[in-house]
Amino acid sequence: MLRSLPTLCALMLVMTPTVRAADAPLQDQAAAAMEKAVKFFHGSVSSHGGYLYKYSADLAKREGEGVADIDTVWVQPPGTPAVGMAYLDAWERTKAPYLLAAAKDAGMCLVNGQLRSGGWTGWIHFGDADRKKFAYRVDPAPKAGGKKAFNVSTFDDDKTQSGVRFLARLDKALDFKDPKIHECVTTALDAILKAQFPNGAWAQGWEAFPDAADHPVKPAAYPADWPRKYPGGSYWWWYTFNDNTVHDTINTLLLATEIYGDTKYRESAIRAGKFMVLAQLPDPQPAWAQQYNFNMEPAWARKFEPAAITGGESQGVIESLMKLYVETGDRAFLAPIPKALEYLKKSRLPDGQLARFYELKTNKPLYFTKTYELTYDDGDLPTHYGFKVSSKLESLQKRFDEVSKLSPEKLAAKRTKKRDSATPPLALEKAVKEVIAGQDDRGAWVTDGSLKYHKNDGTRRVIESETFIKNLATLSLYLDQRAHQKAE
Repeated sequence: MLRSLPTLCALMLVMTPTVRAADAPLQDQAAAAMEKAVKFFHGSVSSHGGYLYKYSADLAKREGEGVADIDTVWVQPPGTPAVGMAYLDAWERTKAPYLLAAAKDAGMCLVNGQLRSGGWTGWIHFGDADRKKFAYRVDPAPKAGGKKAFNVSTFDDDKTQSGVRFLARLDKALDFKDPKIHECVTTALDAILKAQFPNGAWAQGWEAFPDAADHPVKPAAYPADWPRKYPGGSYWWWYTFNDNTVHDTINTLLLATEIYGDTKYRESAIRAGKFMVLAQLPDPQPAWAQQYNFNMEPAWARKFEPAAITGGESQGVIESLMKLYVETGDRAFLAPIPKALEYLKKSRLPDGQLARFYELKTNKPLYFTKTYELTYDDGDLPTHYGFKVSSKLESLQKRFDEVSKLSPEKLAAKRTKKRDSATPPLALEKAVKEVIAGQDDRGAWVTDGSLKYHKNDGTRRVIESETFIKNLATLSLYLDQRAHQKAE
């Protein structure tokens, strides 16, 4: 049945405001859900301003890379710095004051967990009995002649680096006006510079700083021979790429350069790049090892990490070299890459993956049995470690082809940061609705799962820092996107 024109116009006037306001309630819901989530995570999950990895749904049990009590927090991502960074990201997008307050509490937790050596280890203790075992910078110096407190800062698994990146960004967000935050992060950065070897390398950790006279600069070389059985000993102080520690440290130093404008951090990152060039093995395996002794020869680390070429960390080195080329325009950082890519492509396994380890000179893939016997057979692998890694060679080759052809002007443009939300609006809206629907009355996101280190204790529902970080990003990105759409 046809309606008259006046009737249709009246209907349109009634319907239009409803259509235009359809997503306004979702924006309000997203803002409310974000505040509720942060109130719960910051107010109820946090301990001393810090965080672990997983909690039982009732918060009675908690763990990082091990069972933890309420007075222990974790540094390694997705622990305290990662959660703090999530708060800071959300604050930068929305400017909600409660987010900066939560970020600052996480920052102060790290201040209270910084070691006298300048960085962090994997966790921070606040309980009196455990805390006395660590040389925390804010605590009184131990009495002479007493038991030595633990004071080894570590780069392993992005522990110190993630702490520094978060604190540097927090320092900037606070306009560099909080003396405790500022002193903590600059002390850590100075320690990173002092811990760097003359050749540009870092060890996995440090307690004291290296003496340049003890470490002549030389290129990588194959050892005359190497032990097939784990030799033991302390590998911790040798030059390392293990778990992409150098990649993480370079990113940290470049961020510090951007925030503080001090070229010494950039110069340190460049020295690390020069070490990467030095550490490339000659033919027939022009890639990198996980670990090098002070003669610049591939060396054993842990009992399942032999002296070998690595298909894993070698890809990370290539990424870092390209990053440094974009940063500096120095083609010396590109020079090692073509041979490395060619070699690694030839070393792919039949399934397209790369072995984590390749035998020196023969290039045979190396594996371990569950009893840690070195073998060429991949049929009895331990499950706690990745002895095969995904190949990123095609994407690395594509990126190399792109950056190596860039003009100086385009290189400079590459350094310019882009807005962090490239998610299509409709996809983000769908994700926001799912995030809101998944929140319980407390503001928690509880998911199916177990606690790894509680030995099948029956826990089936957990709260995870990773989930919180992801969902907080989704909500804050959506709110940021909507704010920009309105402004436009």
